[in-house]
Amino acid sequence: MERVSYRVALGGIVSAFCLLGMFLTGVFPVLYLVLPMISGVLLIIIVEEVSVPWAWVTYVTVSLLSLFVTYDKEAALIFIMFFGCYPMIRLALNNIPNKVLRLVIKLLFFNVCMIAYFRLTVYVFGMQGLLEAFEDFGKYGAMIVLCVLNPFFLMYDSSLTGMCLAYRKILKPRIMGKTQ
Repeated sequence: MERVSYRVALGGIVSAFCLLGMFLTGVFPVLYLVLPMISGVLLIIIVEEVSVPWAWVTYVTVSLLSLFVTYDKEAALIFIMFFGCYPMIRLALNNIPNKVLRLVIKLLFFNVCMIAYFRLTVYVFGMQGLLEAFEDFGKYGAMIVLCVLNPFFLMYDSSLTGMCLAYRKILKPRIMGKTQ
């Protein structure tokens, strides 16, 4: 019983912090990518302390609630489509023994998510005028943006490794009251 209550409490706390980050995208619109990224990183705590399936439950909960509490729907969409799920998917992808194949699959996943995010943003949120404003650049704009974003994704992916290690070695012992 204690273990279940611990999972629920920790999931609730992490969900609250994630939703706070998502809510703040309406307060600080310039951080509409950074705050969903931070909210996704918080799910690492659930993965480390409870389990991956419990992290998925937390992700789904935060995703659904962020659609209601987040003023910036683009931020909610980028959290749902990439930043919220990637920390858990990354764990499965890191089990691929071949490093080149692992990198290719990670990049493929990122690019598919970004293309889907772009298309949903343009066609669901009615931003077709954005495509028209680019004129000829619009034809190649998505490819150029993806080429620019891929190195940032690689930095984000490697920083997640560092954040996991920092949580395990620095933050967790301080929270649990253990010193190393």
